[in-house]
Amino acid sequence: MSWEVKKLDDVCEIRAGNSAPQDKKMFNEGTYPFFRTSDVGKIHIGFIKDSADKLNDFGINKLTLYKKGTLLFPKSGASTFLNHRVLMTVDGYVSSHLATLKANNSILDDRFLFYFSLSIDSRELMQDQNYPSLRLSDIQGITILIPPLSEQKRIVSILDEAFENITKAKENAEKNLKNAKEIFESYLQSVFENKGEGWEDKKIGEICKLMTGGTPSRNKKEYFEGGIINWLVSGDVNLKEINYCDGKITEDGLKNSNAKYLPLNSVIIALNGQGKTRGTVAMLRIKATCNQSLVSIYPNNTEMILPEYIYYNLDSRYNEIRKITGDSGNDRRVLNMPLIKNINISYPKSIDQQKKYIVKFKELKKNTKKLESIYNQELTDLEELKQSILQKAFKGELTEVSA
Repeated sequence: MSWEVKKLDDVCEIRAGNSAPQDKKMFNEGTYPFFRTSDVGKIHIGFIKDSADKLNDFGINKLTLYKKGTLLFPKSGASTFLNHRVLMTVDGYVSSHLATLKANNSILDDRFLFYFSLSIDSRELMQDQNYPSLRLSDIQGITILIPPLSEQKRIVSILDEAFENITKAKENAEKNLKNAKEIFESYLQSVFENKGEGWEDKKIGEICKLMTGGTPSRNKKEYFEGGIINWLVSGDVNLKEINYCDGKITEDGLKNSNAKYLPLNSVIIALNGQGKTRGTVAMLRIKATCNQSLVSIYPNNTEMILPEYIYYNLDSRYNEIRKITGDSGNDRRVLNMPLIKNINISYPKSIDQQKKYIVKFKELKKNTKKLESIYNQELTDLEELKQSILQKAFKGELTEVSA
C-alpha cells in the first residue's frame, strides 16, 4: 500500500484567521463562535465547538467563515499554547493568532490531519526561540506521509480507541494525584479546626517576630557580582524547604539595602509573586536574606510554639490566606505585614503535643510525596505512549494498539 510524501500546503488550505473586531458592540448578544488562542488553550488537545466570545450579525461582516473539520494551529500568543491542537466540530470564525488548516478531503481525512498535527513540535519550527511565534510558511512547508483514504480511516479508528483509553487512564491518574494531595490537606485542616482542650488562640503578631528585606540598587553591579550571601525572592518559597537559592548579593549590597539576615528555621511567606506564589509558605533552612516580597515569621518563644507547627498551619490555609486580600486569588493584589500579623493561629499549649503533630505531618507528607511521584510518572509514561503511537501511525507501522 503506497504512501505519498506531500507538503501540508499541497493537501490543505492553510490560512490565518481574522483580527477580532475592536468594537465591543460586535459581540453584543452574539451567537457565532469566535475562536481565540485562549479557547484553544483551555482544551489543549481535542475538539472544539464553543468559544468564550461570540459575534453577532454585524461582527461577522467581512470575516471569513471556517467550516467544521478545520484544524486550529496556534501560531502566536502564549508560548504554552503553541503545541495545542484542536479540530473544529462546528462552523465558526477564527482569531488571526491561529493558523487554520482545512484538508482536501479527496486525499486527506480531517481527523488523520488532526492526529498528524499532534506529532508536530512547534518549537522545532520557530525561527527565533526568544520570540515564540510561527509564520504560515513554517506550517506550509511541513511534510506529511499520506496513505490512501481507506488506510487513513483505519489508522484514525485505531488512534481514536487508543487515545480514548489513554485519556481515561490519565484522568484516573490525575484523580488519584488530586486525592493524594487532598488527603494530606484534609488531615491538616482537621487537626487545626478540631482543636481540643489545652489549645491557645493568638494572632501571629502577638507571638511572633516578623521581618522582611529589601533589594540592593540594580544600578550597582558591585552589590550583586561575585556575591555569596543568599538572597531570596518570592519564587523561592515554591521549594517549600529552602536549602539553597540562586539569588546572591555581596556584603556591600547587604550593608546598602534593607536586606537583612533572617532567623534560621523561620517560616517564609510570599507577599506577592507570579501565578499561585502569593500566600505560599516555606521553611528556611539556610542562612539567608530576602527582598521585600517576602516576610519571615519566627516565634518570640519557641517553648510556646514551634516554627514547624506554624509552617504546617499556614500551609494548610493557603486559599484562606490568599483571600485576605479581598479576592479569589487570581489578580495582582498583595499581602502585607499588618495582614499577616492579624492572622489567627490555634495551637496546643503543650510543646510535646505540637512535636507529635509535626512528626505525623512529616510522615504523611512523605507518603503523599511518594504517591505523587508514582502518579506523575504514570502521567509521563502515558504521554510518552501517546507520542510513540503517533510516531508509528505516521510511519505506516500501526497495526493495533492497546493502552
